[in-house]
Amino acid sequence: MNETTLDRTTLVGALPPAPTRRQQSVIPGFGLTLGLTLLWLSLVVLIPLAALFLKTAELPPERILAILTAPRTLNALKISFGLALAAASINIVLGALIVWALVRYDFPGRRVLDALIDIPFALPTAVAGIALTTLYAENGWVGGLLVPLGIKVAFTPLGILIALIFIGLPFVVRTVQPVLEDLDHDLEEAAATLGAGRWTTIRRVIAPAVLPAFLTGFALAFARAVGEYGSVIFIAGNLPNVSEIAPLLIVIRLEEFRYADATAIAATMLVASFLLLFVVNGLQRWSQSRTGRLA
Repeated sequence: MNETTLDRTTLVGALPPAPTRRQQSVIPGFGLTLGLTLLWLSLVVLIPLAALFLKTAELPPERILAILTAPRTLNALKISFGLALAAASINIVLGALIVWALVRYDFPGRRVLDALIDIPFALPTAVAGIALTTLYAENGWVGGLLVPLGIKVAFTPLGILIALIFIGLPFVVRTVQPVLEDLDHDLEEAAATLGAGRWTTIRRVIAPAVLPAFLTGFALAFARAVGEYGSVIFIAGNLPNVSEIAPLLIVIRLEEFRYADATAIAATMLVASFLLLFVVNGLQRWSQSRTGRLA
């Protein structure tokens, strides 16, 4: 009897499991929402980008190389990417100081300062450009003080840098602020109990926790600065080979009906931006894998 029972048990265990009903998703309408998301993403992002690359692919390689190696194009790309990197790097430092003051200290006017950070989000870019130009011109409030020192801001690359810092700072602050607010204070107290100084606590406890958020803010600020147009053209001066940004050069080529030049420059900016964002995202994932925290 026992052998028969054992044989039946063995046979039942060898049979494939009975088919079960597919488990329903907790969120209803996943297929419909995913389809609408892909459709909207294709119409707004994928199809225009594909059309840009297809239009550029129609040009022979030597023609693309001639367009991109023209001195005016090289200088415009250098100004756009170089100043965007510089502005994003400066915003990392300024953003760290502002976030630390907003999160760790309670002082009069704190909420007002917190609200002022979002002004570049709500302010039209053209208005920001006119305001910065008026402020930093030679007869402006700030520019008039800098002229005796031999510093000219408006209509120079320095003016472009200030405009890019202005529009990129909120991205760093708003990305890092919630991460620092959620950081457990017990970790800092434990580090102090173990004899760690302030700088050691910042370097070993706080910095690894907020590093992914800083990298995300850097990438967002850089991406915004590279494509910025409205707030820059008023303060830049727009001198070819001196203070002309790549987005403005694209518009100029379109107005001249030189569509091949415009698409080649735009495709180059897009590829370079993707590559740099890919590197930043790789660094962010590496930092997350080490700290175990998400930005």
